[in-house]
Amino acid sequence: MPLAVITGSSRGFGRALAHALAAEGWDLVVDARNAADLINAFPRTSTDAGRRIAAIPGDVTNPLHRAVLTNTVGDRALDLLVNNASHLGPSPQPELAEYPLDELRRAYETNVVAPLALAQQLLPALHRSTRATIVNVTSDASVEPYACWGGYGSSKAALDQLTAVLAAEQRDGHKDLRVYAFDPGDMRTDMHQAAFPGEDITDRPEPATVVPALLHLLDQRPPSGRVRSAELLTIGASA
Repeated sequence: MPLAVITGSSRGFGRALAHALAAEGWDLVVDARNAADLINAFPRTSTDAGRRIAAIPGDVTNPLHRAVLTNTVGDRALDLLVNNASHLGPSPQPELAEYPLDELRRAYETNVVAPLALAQQLLPALHRSTRATIVNVTSDASVEPYACWGGYGSSKAALDQLTAVLAAEQRDGHKDLRVYAFDPGDMRTDMHQAAFPGEDITDRPEPATVVPALLHLLDQRPPSGRVRSAELLTIGASA
């Protein structure tokens, strides 16, 4: 069975993706900061070796938690790492002139440092797979200068560049590994609601409707790079 590690899996896109992959027979290692939410998302799972889904509560910014995720993968080949866990920052989001620097550090620690740290630890397992993929979930705020999105957006811009450089560095020695920055677009998630407190976001698509785009990406495996779900869904529909 293929094996995936997905961070931030208790809600939103991470949860929808994990359930879709599990339905296709994948083994999973999933995490989230909130243990109760993670148990609710995966009520029949445990970290026992005999179970297909290992649900491990913890914060990806914690080195000890990342070590637990890595140890859970063990000596197996890892086919997919999805760095989905993110930190939005204050809600409502402030302008950069008033942005709390501690919150900015937290955003970068969660959105940039932790994905790289986890990738570093899991690269040996990824190199054992012939179809290994790293997906770093990004945002259109990384390329568009939206007012009051400077903290989150700049952290995702840094993640985009980190993803591109990691792909370039892996290209020669590990041609089988793909590295993508995946932009899912707007979705009806708790984090998106926090970005627009008090507003009606029911016009945004449910995360489950975006999952087919990533599944198409994993199936087709184009060259590493930055990809948008809207483009992938259009390609998948016409295929």
